Amino acid sequence: MTASPPILVWFRLDLRLADNPALAAADRSGRPVVPVFIWAPEEETPWPPGAASRWWLHHSLAALDTELRAMGSRLVIRRGPAADALHALRRETAADAVFWNRRYEPAVRARDDAVAAALRADGVRTETFNSALLFEPEKMRTQSGAPYRVFTPFWKACLAAPEPEEPLPAPRALPAPIAWPVSEPLESLDLLPRIAWDGGLRETWTPGERGAQTAMEHFLENALASYSDGRDRPDQAHTSRLSPYLHFGEIGPRQIWQAARETENVRAERGLMRGAESYLREVGWREFAYHLLYHFPHTTERPLDARFERFPWKVDPAGLRAWKKGRTGYPIVDAGMRELWRTGWMHNRARMIAASFLVKDLLIPWLEGARWFWDTLVDADLANNTLGWQWTAGCGADAAPYFRIFNPVLQGQKFDPEGAYVRRWIPELAGAAPAFIHEPWRLPRPPAGYPPPILDHGEARDRALAALSEIRE
Repeated sequence: MTASPPILVWFRLDLRLADNPALAAADRSGRPVVPVFIWAPEEETPWPPGAASRWWLHHSLAALDTELRAMGSRLVIRRGPAADALHALRRETAADAVFWNRRYEPAVRARDDAVAAALRADGVRTETFNSALLFEPEKMRTQSGAPYRVFTPFWKACLAAPEPEEPLPAPRALPAPIAWPVSEPLESLDLLPRIAWDGGLRETWTPGERGAQTAMEHFLENALASYSDGRDRPDQAHTSRLSPYLHFGEIGPRQIWQAARETENVRAERGLMRGAESYLREVGWREFAYHLLYHFPHTTERPLDARFERFPWKVDPAGLRAWKKGRTGYPIVDAGMRELWRTGWMHNRARMIAASFLVKDLLIPWLEGARWFWDTLVDADLANNTLGWQWTAGCGADAAPYFRIFNPVLQGQKFDPEGAYVRRWIPELAGAAPAFIHEPWRLPRPPAGYPPPILDHGEARDRALAALSEIRE
């Protein structure tokens, strides 16, 4: 009896076994399955994975291989180009089909279309699936057929659509091919830093599907009920911290949707506070980010609002360096930037404050900030990163008006009133009283080692408004 040809399952940003539609479809076929990961960062230019993302990817691939081996399979690693790697694997395994889950970044979409065409021309069946989103971008349109540019009507349309399907269970076992193709060692991809700057990342995160499940369970049990009121407080633990797991596909949005809904229903029966609606709305912002990326792919490099092509941005290497290092002299900004450098993550409220300071106080182009976040965030996601920076800069869809300029002192006093967040990340201010923690220049004695403000916020605000008036004329 002749063995059935295997199916190649091409893993990308879907590094999980549960609710993985491409893997589930291959498993249902009853044929041997060869899980594959292809390292081809040059095919994702101009946004190949940054340093923090590469660190996470290394550990996530190791975790995925461990999980696959527990069910009698393994992860085969190859280097790109992707089309060449898949053709080689097809010849080595006699596979006649390749399954994968869709991605939406512009460069990756173009690459995937070319790969699919080349495989089909060679007689190979290709099938693609949705694992990354609740509502795919092409399916959500306004009544006129146009893509959405404002979040609220977009999310209303999503909520009026059929509920997301229930997540798929992980396979119990995967049938192996007669012989496994050679795999490159994970270490050969050179994803980990050669200079050990990743100690804070190791202390903070556990990449992989199990780490994602642990993080979700902790959030649902301890913070979902208080999420609506507490999500803007960087000094308190009210957020899920699931963003890197979502980006790498170690957990899927359908899993989060179902778990949050079930937790909400249980809490409602007990008369407890309900936070699922507020939390899932934030998941909706991720959906909106992908909607915009899909329909307006140029926004990764250029503003959606074309007027901002003429904005008089400044070249300020010293200001940019102070911002990156967390030495602007404004504690809430610096605390966020130091949290980022240490852990590869920053609280969302701190992200907004730090981003506003860069583009409005310093008048440094939003792309400079986007590139720094891209390199240093473990959850660096092209859709979310683009949406967040264009929102802050006032040049994107549903953007904050440019004249909305965060006052870093008032933001700190409102969202970190006792200064706990600042003290955690800026030890130079550990002894400052709450009355001075966000204005340390008012202390009777300047804090040793902490810089004075690099600019006056009031004057910077006036400059920003004057710059805005130039593109309105």
